[in-house]
Amino acid sequence: MKTLSCITAVIGMTAALLVTPLAAQTAWPEQGWEVHDTSMSYPALLDELKAAVEAEGMFVVTEAGPTEAAASRGVNIPGNRVIGVFRNDYAVEILRLSVPAMIEAPIRFYVTEEDDGSATLSWKTPSHVLAPYIGEDGEELEAIAEELDEVFAAIAERVAQ
Repeated sequence: MKTLSCITAVIGMTAALLVTPLAAQTAWPEQGWEVHDTSMSYPALLDELKAAVEAEGMFVVTEAGPTEAAASRGVNIPGNRVIGVFRNDYAVEILRLSVPAMIEAPIRFYVTEEDDGSATLSWKTPSHVLAPYIGEDGEELEAIAEELDEVFAAIAERVAQ
């Protein structure tokens, strides 16, 4: 009987997890991250971000997020989407300077839904992401990273308007 009680308890906890929205601690790293709270809803922020990416001459090249797949399994989690942004001319230049650095492309924005229904836009700055690949002669790669910092900041500024 004791085993049956344990099994019943495990099944009950699992069922509770499936119907309870999952929430995690949101402590963003201090170094290398930009985090911007918004009053926009999650879907609105996604739309605004995609429009801003295009307006700044960049491209959304990847999108990934667990929210919709989890919902199809009956698990409710806050909106969560990673949007990979890049452009081919940057890719060609980075490859010319550092083949290993291309593992970091596309550089990503992260859109997360908050408990109050608003959404947050965050990203690792391109200069932070590319820093490990900048060696002694890495001034050109550093300049590209700084230029991408400006592009990503401009995208975020457009979103905030």
